[in-house]
Amino acid sequence: MDQTISLWLPIAYTLFLLVLVPVYWRHYGPGNFLWFSDVALFSVGIVLWTESRLLLSMMAVGVLGLELVWNLDYFGRLLTRRRLLGLSNYMFHKDKSLFLRGLSLFHVFLPAIVIWLLVEWGYDTRAIFYQTALAWVVLPLCYLYTDPKENVNWVFGLGDEPQRSISPGLYLVLALLFFPVGIYLPSHLLLQWIFN
Repeated sequence: MDQTISLWLPIAYTLFLLVLVPVYWRHYGPGNFLWFSDVALFSVGIVLWTESRLLLSMMAVGVLGLELVWNLDYFGRLLTRRRLLGLSNYMFHKDKSLFLRGLSLFHVFLPAIVIWLLVEWGYDTRAIFYQTALAWVVLPLCYLYTDPKENVNWVFGLGDEPQRSISPGLYLVLALLFFPVGIYLPSHLLLQWIFN
């Protein structure tokens, strides 16, 4: 693989993480770092230093689609002043400082970096298996160690509130199946078609 990353980018990215981590830890707590978007944020930092195409592809198959939907939700709300999907609601909460909300704009540059590197390097088709294994570690950790009110990675229900229709354990099992089948497989097929 040809060297494609200028040194300024991993340095700037790392400096951003050095600011984000203590601020997020203080305001949201350590469980917040289990969100797949945060996992991708740290993983892409590793990618920028190691040039790991497999890790890049894992993050693409795991969160790229969701990140693009977040951007549609965020910029759609900025333009229309109406709530769309609700993924970016917290970006409009006045009780959160502009600085804190500004840090969450990583959702804007993260997919841009992932797409750029996919164009440069291509997509590693093994990513779906590794990302599934990662999800099967992260989702139970969210279930066991995070507050249901935070609903990290939606392990307690879709949206902001925990669901009450079925048992929480059964819902977790369904989530463990849904991510690979409902998100990763379609993403994998699309990424394979576009970038390979």
